[in-house]
Amino acid sequence: MSQSLTPRPTSRQRFQVWASDNPDELVLRWIFRSVVTVTIAVLGLDLAGMNGLLNSPEMAGAPSEVKRTSPAMDLPTVLPSVLAPWLPGSDKRLMPVPQPDGVLAKPMTFELVGGGRLMATGTITPGISEAFAAEIGKRRDYIKTVVLNSPGGSVTDALAMGRLIRESKFATEVEAGKYCASSCPLMFAGGIERRAGDKAAIGVHQVAALGSAQPGLPRNEMSVAQNVSARCQRYLGDMGVNLQVWVHAMETPHDRLFIFKPEELKSLNIVTATTAVTPAATPRTRS
Repeated sequence: MSQSLTPRPTSRQRFQVWASDNPDELVLRWIFRSVVTVTIAVLGLDLAGMNGLLNSPEMAGAPSEVKRTSPAMDLPTVLPSVLAPWLPGSDKRLMPVPQPDGVLAKPMTFELVGGGRLMATGTITPGISEAFAAEIGKRRDYIKTVVLNSPGGSVTDALAMGRLIRESKFATEVEAGKYCASSCPLMFAGGIERRAGDKAAIGVHQVAALGSAQPGLPRNEMSVAQNVSARCQRYLGDMGVNLQVWVHAMETPHDRLFIFKPEELKSLNIVTATTAVTPAATPRTRS
């Protein structure tokens, strides 16, 4: 007796039978899980490929923000900081805050040189405005321009020195290739005339909350930061600087700098005049 052979059902036919025997909700759940599984697998392969790229010899010279700096650091931690300047609403000119070294890392010093130029160089440390006021008190009649080269520092002291510069009717200047960042532009804004040399870097970022000055009281950093921000805005308005400067500062994280383009320095009234050509300075006194 002959025996008929029944063809084995194909995978598609088996799936159709399974789907017809199960509720729609179960079918949809199975499809969703399958899609999620495939998506996770694809993302895993992409991250593995990027991880290999970041550790490749070709990336040996890449910025430190791009390269993995420790085995515990994974790509989801690294990539947000790398991509931040390219996110919507961000500015590609944002740069990491340089770490000051040499004289810039030390408390600000004041040196009177030829042409009535008071060279103010270094970090604006808390209380340095008192030393500045003493210097102005001794040599006010000789000073015409305060020349800045500073990574910034204490906002309170920068505001105090800026107001003293304005009261004394001094000009301010950042020389070609020099640096005025963080709170330093507040001091710079005090000049009745403000000059910046070629490739002078003038940049701003968010102010850091200072905390309560009275020990034992709870810190209210948000309140302090808002108070400092209001003082800075009022000050910039008094100095005739466009308040868009402060918008850029508040949009920029504290570990980054927003560097103004030369045309912005003029359009925002940060700089009011071209840099005067002066002869080589001869040191006279220093404090």
